Amino acid sequence: MKNLIVVLGFILLAGQALVAQKVNTKVYDARLEQKVLAGPCNRQGLTEGEFGTYFNPEYNDYKPSEQYINKLKKEINSVTIVVVFGEWCGDSQEQVPRFMKIMDTAGMKDSNLKIIAVNRDKDAVVEDISSYHIERVPTFIVFNGDDELGRIVETPNSTLEEDLWKIVKKNM
Repeated sequence: MKNLIVVLGFILLAGQALVAQKVNTKVYDARLEQKVLAGPCNRQGLTEGEFGTYFNPEYNDYKPSEQYINKLKKEINSVTIVVVFGEWCGDSQEQVPRFMKIMDTAGMKDSNLKIIAVNRDKDAVVEDISSYHIERVPTFIVFNGDDELGRIVETPNSTLEEDLWKIVKKNM
């Protein structure tokens, strides 16, 4: 019995280590002839390395509209959002930091947010994202459970916070 517990504990720890290794993974992109982020990312993946050189100044300089932030604060944690971006993409370099500033200011829980990086072929490599039907990046997809409420592709029609509010309020 004791050996079984030790073996199960080892399997659990090994499984956690494999999952942890898949965050902020860099893969070689033959089209770009360089390594890029691919698969699940966290804030560290956004704020460090090459993407961080774009992320940090854009995040710090962006001033989201208080009107929409106040509206989002009340409802933002009633949805989940998937962000698919390419660290090589100019729109991602601009919009992802702004989006994160909006989420931080509105108080979105990290558990309601999934961030996925893709290579130039819009492939996350270490994770199948075909169900998201990504054609351009960044793509911000808002869900209520399994139901997609809406998405913002590349750039917002108005501002990210206003466009997000228009999607989130569908959930009310």
